[in-house]
Amino acid sequence: MTPRSFEVFATVLRAGSGLAIGPDKSYLLETRLAPLLKREHLPELDALAEKLRNPAHSGLVREVVEAMTTNESSFFRDDRPFTHLRTQALPRLHAIRPTGARLRVWSAAASTGQEAYSIAMLVAENRATLGGREVEILGTDISREALARAREGAYTQFEIQRGLPMQLLAKYFRKDGARWQLSDAIRNMATFREWNLLTDLRALGQFDLVFCRNVLIYFDQVTKARALEAISRQLAPDGLLYLGGAETVLGITDRFVPSGSDHIVYERAIPKPALHERALV
Repeated sequence: MTPRSFEVFATVLRAGSGLAIGPDKSYLLETRLAPLLKREHLPELDALAEKLRNPAHSGLVREVVEAMTTNESSFFRDDRPFTHLRTQALPRLHAIRPTGARLRVWSAAASTGQEAYSIAMLVAENRATLGGREVEILGTDISREALARAREGAYTQFEIQRGLPMQLLAKYFRKDGARWQLSDAIRNMATFREWNLLTDLRALGQFDLVFCRNVLIYFDQVTKARALEAISRQLAPDGLLYLGGAETVLGITDRFVPSGSDHIVYERAIPKPALHERALV
C-alpha cells in the first residue's frame, strides 16, 4: 500500500469515527478490510483507496469505517463504574432531583448493547432506592450492525460468560437455541440510535450520566478534546461522566475534573470567573 493510499484510509477513519491510526497499524487495514476487497473484487488496498476518493462511493466509506471500528463490549465491564453508579450516583441524583423527574443516562459508543443493558439491570435491581423514578437509557453508536444486535438483545454463550452475574442471567435471560435472549422488561428500558460522537450532539438532549468508556483511547489529542467538550455541553451541571480505566481528561480539557479519588468518574468543572469579575470580588 502506498503512503498516498494510507492517507486516504487515515482521513476517512478520522472523519468518520475519530479513529486515529498510524502507519504501524497498516496490518489492521489489511486484516479487517480483506472481506471488502474480496466482495468488491479488488486486488489490493490501493484499489480500494482509489474507490474511496470517489464521492459516489459514500456507502463504501461507511463500510470501511464500520469494519475498522472496534466493537468490543461486555456486561458490567470493569465493574467499578457500575459499583459507583449503584452506591453513589443513582442515590445522589434521586435525592436532589425533583419528584417525578426522570433520569437520563447515555451510553456513548454502545456497541452491541451490553453496557446499556448492564445499566438497565442495575436500575431494575435498585428500584427501591429510586422510589420508582423513571430512568431513560440511550445507547448510540456509528455501527448499524452493532446497533441491530443491541436492539435484538440476544447474546452468545461466550458473551454471556463475560461479566454477567449468574443471578442476573437466571432472572433476566432465557435460553433460545444457541443464544440467550434478554427479557422484554430490560430491553424496553433502553433505546438505541445511530449517532457519531463527533457530530452535533444537541438533538440528543441533556443527560444526568454519560458513559463514554474505552472510546477516547482511539482518538488523537485534538479529537479527544473535541469529544469531551461536546459531551460537557450535553451533561447536566451536576451530572457525571464515566471514562475507561486507561482514559483521563487531564491535560486534554478543562471542562471536567475528577469526582473524588477514583479517576474513572468526572464532573463538570466550575467555570472560573473572568479576570475583571475576580477584581471586583
